[in-house]
Amino acid sequence: MKKNCTVSTLFSTILLVSSLLPQAGHAQDKPLTQYVNPYIGSQGHGHVFVGANVPYGAVQLGPSQTMQTWDQFNGWDWCSGYNYISEDILGFTHTHLSGTGIGDLNDLMIVPASGHLELQPAHRLDMNTGYGSNFKKASEVVKPGYYAVYLDKYKVKAELTATTRVGFHHYHYDNTDSAHLLIDLEFAMCWDAPVETTIKKVNDTTFVGYRFSKGWANDQRLFFAIKTSQPITQLNLYDLNNGVAGGAVKGKGVKAVMYFNAAKNADIYLKVGISPVSEENALGNIAAEIPGWNFEQVKTAADLAWNKDLNKIDFSADDATKTTFYTALYHSHFFPSVFNDHNGDYRGTDKKVYTNQRFTNYTGMSLWDTYRGLHPLMSVIDPSLVKDIVHSMLMIYQQQGRLPVWPLEGCETDCMIGNPAIPIITDAYLKGLIDPADVALAYEAVRNTAMRKVSGLQFVQELKYIPVDSMTIESVAWGLEYAIADFGVAQMARKLGKTKDAAYFTKRAGLYKQYWDASEGHFVGRLANGSFKRPFDPLEAKHRSNDFCEGNGWQYTWLVPQDAKGLVNLFGEKKFQTTLDSFFNMSSSLGQGSSPDISGMVGQYAQGNEPSHHVSYLYAAVGRPWRTAEIVREVMSKYYTNAPDGLCGNEDAGQMSAWYVLSAMGFYPMNPMNGTFVFGSPLMDEAVIKLAGNKKFDIVVKDNSKENKYIQKIVLNGINYNKSFFLYKDIMKGGKMEIYMGSKPSATFGVKKTDRAI
Repeated sequence: MKKNCTVSTLFSTILLVSSLLPQAGHAQDKPLTQYVNPYIGSQGHGHVFVGANVPYGAVQLGPSQTMQTWDQFNGWDWCSGYNYISEDILGFTHTHLSGTGIGDLNDLMIVPASGHLELQPAHRLDMNTGYGSNFKKASEVVKPGYYAVYLDKYKVKAELTATTRVGFHHYHYDNTDSAHLLIDLEFAMCWDAPVETTIKKVNDTTFVGYRFSKGWANDQRLFFAIKTSQPITQLNLYDLNNGVAGGAVKGKGVKAVMYFNAAKNADIYLKVGISPVSEENALGNIAAEIPGWNFEQVKTAADLAWNKDLNKIDFSADDATKTTFYTALYHSHFFPSVFNDHNGDYRGTDKKVYTNQRFTNYTGMSLWDTYRGLHPLMSVIDPSLVKDIVHSMLMIYQQQGRLPVWPLEGCETDCMIGNPAIPIITDAYLKGLIDPADVALAYEAVRNTAMRKVSGLQFVQELKYIPVDSMTIESVAWGLEYAIADFGVAQMARKLGKTKDAAYFTKRAGLYKQYWDASEGHFVGRLANGSFKRPFDPLEAKHRSNDFCEGNGWQYTWLVPQDAKGLVNLFGEKKFQTTLDSFFNMSSSLGQGSSPDISGMVGQYAQGNEPSHHVSYLYAAVGRPWRTAEIVREVMSKYYTNAPDGLCGNEDAGQMSAWYVLSAMGFYPMNPMNGTFVFGSPLMDEAVIKLAGNKKFDIVVKDNSKENKYIQKIVLNGINYNKSFFLYKDIMKGGKMEIYMGSKPSATFGVKKTDRAI
């Protein structure tokens, strides 16, 4: 675990980060943030956060817009609070989700307004029905760590930047008539509702309060502090159920209106600290992270913080590819987010406060998505982050008696299926990324979580399939996901010398075979009497109403990343190849009522949803790595573009982008728990991965082009390397890999059985 500390002065932060950036004469000719397009994924189903934040920041400060009708084609695409096609802004909120399909957070709304006071948000497309303003896209500026826009209705220029726990606002009022700031603690996205809110005045420039709410995070507790750069001359407090109150007011929907003398000074700055623990800690976060009022200095520090993290990989390619790559790397650093205060305090899932902790606590973990690619990526470029993520999950285990599924703001949402924390923890252990003091607890956590008697695990424990008639929906998906996690437990048990457990969980990892219906050539739900469910349509993909989760029988046929060899054997090698070809070549039709998560189609392959992410790499298991190259090149060119709709599906807290970061460098963890990366088709001329101890892993790609997408040969540290995979340890010890490309598939690379990725 790393010590939790934030540099106490911005000046020292700037000096520290500057020392880590490319210096004069380096191959990078401009800051890497200039290759980031934050709009990518903000239109369509990408759902990315657009606004000001720093890597893994607790604060994501950005605009919240009017919600559209809540369905899969309208409101669903606004669940992060923003969509590129909208030209209205209600105000600016301090927490957002990025790339999920959930309408939660958007907490602590601040509206810089002038003129007539409005206390309720405007309705869609008519800003005259309440607070909010239209804006012109030409006035909007979005960069890593910075957001600016001009609000036409109020004639206010808004600028935002942030540190880890503090949002910094600058508002310039061209219209000073009745200039005010509305603080709306009632405002909520569609899944969230305030339960108790309050705000109180400490002095003319300091205000504190809290917002407790119930939504996807069913007991969220957000404490805040606001400091203003000029005195508030009048404070009006409202609870719309009780009218105006003075001093402090407490209720479900408290709103504060702060008036100031804009005629005397048209610029006002706000520092807004947030905390999961207390108002005092929120004030402490402000004091620690933004002690002064220099907005440009904080903005510069945020930019430098992003440059530091983007500089973990020096990716050399044409500007268009670099923009897509570095934007993906940027998006992969939004979540998980910090969930403790500058002094180390945090609130656990048991709602107890843990003080002076010596690690960074994280929340916002979309584990069902991110175990597949994001965490293996971070194990390479930020191992210390992985250690703290694992420790955070182990603390949650101690607090709630099981490992998390989708933890958010100190709550367990139980969103998605299986035991998705287990692959992350076991992979970290196998890579040596768990502190020795945590290993015993880590094994206890994964084993006990796997041995619960809920959600079908009672059948798995008896080495049986989960009967369709025991679960309303998704029984096959749950069974396949449990098998993946159980593989991890078996590997960890084996390394720890727990041979009995290793044997037992190895059997559980193979239970996927009990769903195999040879007559259909797919995994199919089974009834308690042993028969397979009929009728069976492998194309049927109705949302949350079949035996699969956000997918269909075709897509789940390949969900055995932990045992590619066993999956091949179920088919027979020849049949496996022809069926996999059919999967990528068949019609992409899904039928009515299909899940909106199933998107980015190549045949029935769905890049927009995570269960498909490893499938193109399965060709390496049967000696056809050239086919992987063809598919990943098609996916990267078609579904990752430098445009607002440049993501084909939910970003899902970084997983969609992590897939691209890894695949663009030419490899991906087909099995996310065995330390193996399977080759695909690199897009760059060179990628230098910066490692601890001033080491680096240098990947040089020769003769790469749009046509030359096939790997011909590889030289690893001066030795010819013909396998279609390589190991985590190969990267982490540093070295050089040369990849030679060509326009036709190689007849030898990765073809022999001893060279295949299994």
